[in-house]
Amino acid sequence: MRVLALLDALLVLAYPVAILYSLGHFSARAIGLVALAFVIPGMLLRARRAPREHLAAALRVPLSILALLLLGAWLNDARFVLALPVLVNLALLLQFGASLRGDVSMIERFARMQKSELSVGEVAHCRQTTWVWCGLFLVNAGMSLVLALLGMTRAWAIWTGGVAYGLMGLLFTSEYLLRRFRFRAYGRGPHDKLLAKLWPPREQGEA
Repeated sequence: MRVLALLDALLVLAYPVAILYSLGHFSARAIGLVALAFVIPGMLLRARRAPREHLAAALRVPLSILALLLLGAWLNDARFVLALPVLVNLALLLQFGASLRGDVSMIERFARMQKSELSVGEVAHCRQTTWVWCGLFLVNAGMSLVLALLGMTRAWAIWTGGVAYGLMGLLFTSEYLLRRFRFRAYGRGPHDKLLAKLWPPREQGEA
C-alpha cells in the first residue's frame, strides 16, 4: 500500500509541471505513452491486492485514466492528457459524496482519527464540511476540464499544480481551525496546546 500511495503522490504532484514542460518538447503521443509507465504498475498492484469482490471498484479510476492516456496517445491529442486531473477530482467527489449517504461523513472519519468521541454538533459540522469539499472538487474538476478543452496549457498547469492545491490547503486549515474555535476540544499535540491558549476550552455547560 505504501508503494501505491507513493506512486499516486508522484503522479498527482508532478503531473502538471511535467506535462507543461513535456508539451513544449514532445508530442502528446509520446507523453501519453510515458505516463502509462506510471499508471500501469499502480493498476497492476491494485488488481493484485484488491479482494475479488472489490476488484471492479479498485480499478475503476485507474482504468479510466488508462483509457484517457491511450486515447491521447492514439489520437495524438494533448487534451486527453490534460484531462487526467478531472478524473482525479471526480473520483474524490464520488468518495466524499458517497460518504454523505451513510451515517459517517468523510470529514468525520478524519476527525475521529484525532478524537474518537465527537459531539452531535461536531458530527453535524463534519457533514457540512464534507459538502463544502464536494463543492471544491466539483470546481476543480470543472476548471481543469475547461482549461484542458481550450488547450490553455500554462493556465491549466497553474490551476492544477498550484491554485487547486492552494484551495485544498486553505480549506483544510480553515476547517480545522474553525472546528477548534467552535468546539474547543483539543488533543495533546503541540498545535493543540497553542490553540488552547488562543481559544481556551469552555467551562462545562458554557455555550
